[in-house]
Parts: sequence; structure tokens; C-alpha cells
Amino acid sequence: MEYRKLGRTDLEVSVIGLGTMTWGEQNSEADAHAQLDYALSRGVTLVDTAEMYPVPPTAETQGRTESHIGTWLARSGRRQDIVLATKAAGPQRQPHQPRYLRGGNARHDRANLTQALHDSLARLQTDYIDLYQLHWPDRSTNTFGRLGYPWIEDEDSVPIEETLAVLQDFVQQGKVRHIGVSNETPWGLSRFLKAADSVGLPRIVSIQNPYSLLNRTFEIGLAEFSHREQVGLLAYSPLAFGVLSGKYLNGARPAGSRLALYDRFVRYSGATAEAATREYVQLAQSLGLSPATLALSYVNSRPFVTSNLIGATTLAQLQENIDSIDVTLGEEALRQLDAIHGRHPNPAP
Repeated sequence: MEYRKLGRTDLEVSVIGLGTMTWGEQNSEADAHAQLDYALSRGVTLVDTAEMYPVPPTAETQGRTESHIGTWLARSGRRQDIVLATKAAGPQRQPHQPRYLRGGNARHDRANLTQALHDSLARLQTDYIDLYQLHWPDRSTNTFGRLGYPWIEDEDSVPIEETLAVLQDFVQQGKVRHIGVSNETPWGLSRFLKAADSVGLPRIVSIQNPYSLLNRTFEIGLAEFSHREQVGLLAYSPLAFGVLSGKYLNGARPAGSRLALYDRFVRYSGATAEAATREYVQLAQSLGLSPATLALSYVNSRPFVTSNLIGATTLAQLQENIDSIDVTLGEEALRQLDAIHGRHPNPAP
């Protein structure tokens, strides 16, 4: 395993991070424990979850993922061996975002964030979070595949400075070590950094956004922040919901797979994404790699990536995903990947 610094902190995290959003839905508690045991045996240290998980989110299953991690922590006694990251949900601004959290008013204000943190700590059976993240902004913006900026005037949203002041208290209380954002934009990230620099509030150490061969939009406006401000990317959906494994080509829907079980995951399933995926799969085969390994090793290689958050529903998938850390892509392979990207630029943002 390889390790990289988390922002400007002294904390190192594994380049392969363990995503958990299927635990409690597609994966049982026993599955979750087995994945944790295996991942740690391979040197994985970063475990990422969220109060909203599992996905698809429902009121009945909400928090179950954190609870499965909590029972593993209680059983194993290995809290000191992981960097535990979780996320507080934001308000319901888009139709797919849950309405049931805190009465449909999951704002980034003191009351809501305090309840969110304490509920997560209880489910996780720990007294501190290593990385506490805001799952999405407390304002309407173009996230989760939304292309057009919504232009909503006079919107009621919690000021970033107010949110950071609450998070500062969590850090001072010892309940949170570091803070990060997720599904954030360049404007939002710049405001968080400005508040930290000008008012002395806590500094964001990471940004968790989508990044894959089908969605390289992070490179356009956010990669420079990672470079110059040391706010590294925790890349989620590096396999684009499994699409980049090639298993969904030509309309295939393997039994038990995410796209076979749920009809909401269409973000990476358009015709242009399929055309790009077909070329990536062909390139992987020509290189003697599995398509998943090619896709993940590319994400691993990016200098702005702090950790690549993989997700698996089987131990075989988990092993293959972690094995990608041992693959180094040569200059010719990288050139061919860029050529495909040039023909099919960001077909699934």
C-alpha cells in the first residue's frame, strides 16, 4: 500500500480508501466486517462513510452503514488502526436528496450539525471522527451530475463562516480531528479557504468529489486548488458505479449488480459514456489488464488524488480493486487514455 498526506496535516492515509455506501443495503453486517478485516490486512487505513448511507437512501435504512462499522470497531478494538471519515448531510435542494433527515431540514447550522455529529458518534461507537465532511453544500449549485448552474436569487443558506465556526467547536472539543467538504465547487472551496485564512477558522484538508475516466471535470477548476492549497481529492465513483468494469456493455445487467437492482443510477449509463467505456475496456484488454484495474490505477496515479475510494459488494471485487495499487501505467498507456478522453471528453459528469 502507498500513503499520502491528508492536506497540510501530519496524518497519512492509504491511497486506496474503503468506501462503504452499499453496507446495510447490498451488503450485510457480516459482509461489512469481512471487508474491513480484509482491507486492513492489505494496508488500507482510510474508511469513508456518511450518516445518509446506505445508498439508495431510505428513512428505514439511514445510519445502518455507520452502525455496521460501529459493531466492527466494538468487536475488533482497532479504532486506532483506521482513519475514520464520515459526512453530515445537507438540506434537500434536489429531488434525489433525502427529506427525512432532521425533519427535512438538514442545514449546516449549529443545531443540525451538532445532532448529526452526535448521532454518528453513537452509531460508530467512537468518541471522535478523524475527518468530518459536509456531504454537499448548504446552497443550490451544480453537483451530482447537474450541468447547469441553477441561478436561484435570495436563497436561504447557512453562511460558510457560520458553518466553519461550528466545526471549529467540534475540533476544540476533541470530537473531530480534521474537516473536509464533498461535492463542492471551485467557488465554494475558495470561500472555505478564505474564511480559514482571514478569520482563523479551521482549514479544509480534503474534498470528496467524483472522479473517473468518465468524469475528469475535477481537473478543470479544482485540481489547481489541490496543487497550490494542498486540499487533496478523495475520489469517489472511480469505477463510475461499476460501469468502467465493462460489465454493463451492450445493455447487460448482471444479476445482483447495482444497475440491475436500482433504476436511479443512470448517471454513467448514457450512449456517449458507453462508447467511451467500450474504448477503455478495449485498451485494458490490449494492455493485459482488467478494465477495473486500468480505471483504478489511472485514478491512483493522479497527483491531486489523496485517496481513491473504492466500493465493492464482494471480497473478490475488493481484492481486485486493492490490487490496482500495484499497477503503474506507462507513458504510452497514459497517452492512449488521454486520446480516448479527447474523443469522449467527460461523457458522464
